[in-house]
Amino acid sequence: MVEDAGTGIVEARETHISQLLFTPDRVYKLLKPVATSFVSFTDADDRIAAARAEFELNRRFSPDVYLGTADVTEHDRLVDCMVVMRRLPDDRQLTRLLLNGEGTDIDDCLRLTAKLVARIHADAPPLHGPQADVASAGAIESLWQDNFETLAPLVDSILDVDQYERIRTRAGQYLAGRRTLLAERIDHGWVRAGHGDLRAEHVFCLDDGPRLIDALAFREDFRVSDVLNDIAFLAMDLHRVAGAGAAARLMHFYAEYENEHHPATLAHFYVAYRAHVRAKIAAIRLGQGDPAARRQLLEYHDLADQHLDVGQVRMILVGGGVGTGKSTVSEGLARRLGLTWLRTDEIRQTAGGSVDYSDRGRDRVYEEMLSQAGRLLERGEGVVLDATWSHERWRQQARQLGRRFSVTTTELECRLPQARADERLLARRRHGHDPSEATIQMAHQLAAQFEPWSAARPVSTDRQVEKTVDEACRVVVRPRPQPGLSYESIQFFLRRATTLVPVFGDEVERG
Repeated sequence: MVEDAGTGIVEARETHISQLLFTPDRVYKLLKPVATSFVSFTDADDRIAAARAEFELNRRFSPDVYLGTADVTEHDRLVDCMVVMRRLPDDRQLTRLLLNGEGTDIDDCLRLTAKLVARIHADAPPLHGPQADVASAGAIESLWQDNFETLAPLVDSILDVDQYERIRTRAGQYLAGRRTLLAERIDHGWVRAGHGDLRAEHVFCLDDGPRLIDALAFREDFRVSDVLNDIAFLAMDLHRVAGAGAAARLMHFYAEYENEHHPATLAHFYVAYRAHVRAKIAAIRLGQGDPAARRQLLEYHDLADQHLDVGQVRMILVGGGVGTGKSTVSEGLARRLGLTWLRTDEIRQTAGGSVDYSDRGRDRVYEEMLSQAGRLLERGEGVVLDATWSHERWRQQARQLGRRFSVTTTELECRLPQARADERLLARRRHGHDPSEATIQMAHQLAAQFEPWSAARPVSTDRQVEKTVDEACRVVVRPRPQPGLSYESIQFFLRRATTLVPVFGDEVERG
């Protein structure tokens, strides 16, 4: 603490790159002479330029908060520069509101904040070419790698080695298989300059609307990203402070105002990235002697692990004999996990009389289903593939597709006594609402041809539907050893509705 003759006690706070002095109505921010892997302020001229750039940038976001700059002189020589801000009421900071549980006030603030961020993104021009390279798969891979290098010395001593490697593997897998998705995000104009450091502590919920402070100014390329990456920072912080529900509401509001659509897996990936960045910052703070940084490091590291876990792009093969309930299980999995459900029965029916149950006809149906699945997987959309999967060659083709797009593949075989399957098939035929054209005779023939499926997990369907789907979900999404995101949280964010037109040769319609 220091004392000011005019205002009394002045509070001092510190971050990893700045010092802040608080009076009752003003905040003075001074950059620290530090060097990290992403910025260097050891030179006074660099700090002065950065402070002035920070003021110019942030007054675009909150002009009534950023009041000016103040030169710091020593013996009439300019040695530093402070950013001067209006002090906002501490009890209106979003972090404190969340911790205090302000109810509807929080939802109003989240809605208005999402609207403000969406407007900021809408006003920013789309970036293409070299300006947008920071959002490419290669550039994002480099950013992750920088995080891993910073955290590596803490593995074993603080960070769990298995978790560290799991995060590294899953982040790499997502990027490896989603290069088309990331390239399309650039092409569609979703890469723009945003805030860059959207955290709950940087949002103040005032009576006349939210104020955003501390936009990232020292590296312009750090502010340029996919707009989803920008808002994901705040979603990550909301999840950390208040749980997944608050984050989901923010993303719902943002999608409504921005009219921006994305697969849920991409949102999880960016939330994980933002958490991993904060883990890196905590590691830096730990090296600077901050005793609270150890807990923060573990918290952020685990949050990154959770979101990469539930955000995996999944391909689930659900097979079994005719009448065993594979379509019921497939539909339940797709609904719960937010995946796209593809059925060979519907593909065959849409193709009309040109496709039958001959070997060649069935090969064509599987080829079309896998083609549609591939177009979805490379764009971050998980799929449930509903078929008998009676022949190993089709399963091998699906596994090859999974390896091509670096997805998590799970194989399930629905099992039911033949007599019970026949009963269900007869009931289904009587109602006439199912696209399958299989008869009991055909079902018996297919059962006789069914090749052993050792890679599949058996799922008994001779019980209530919800219990069967529960078991299938537990196989697909392994329970975490500690509380965290579960399969119910897969649809953490609003995902884009995806409609497939299962006609041979047609493209996937995304709308």
